[in-house]
Amino acid sequence: MAKTKLLGSDKERQLKEQQRAAKKANRKPRRNPIRWFKDIIGELKKVTWPSWKQLLTTAGAVFVFITIMAVITGLFDMGLSKWLQWMVS
Repeated sequence: MAKTKLLGSDKERQLKEQQRAAKKANRKPRRNPIRWFKDIIGELKKVTWPSWKQLLTTAGAVFVFITIMAVITGLFDMGLSKWLQWMVS
């Protein structure tokens, strides 16, 4: 059987049909919301949770870091505002 060469709108139509078929073939099936939550619970069971001591240590380090950064930012802000008042007056 001889191949026929498509021209113009026939070629465009065939290309669109091929794209539509490929998109349909690659589409993921919809998942049940209940199954989604069960999957989340299953993944959370696999997580290695920190011990209470590790949790307190890291939380303390974060608290100290945030406090230091807040003090630095406050001092920087106060210094800039004093400098700006000095420049304006």
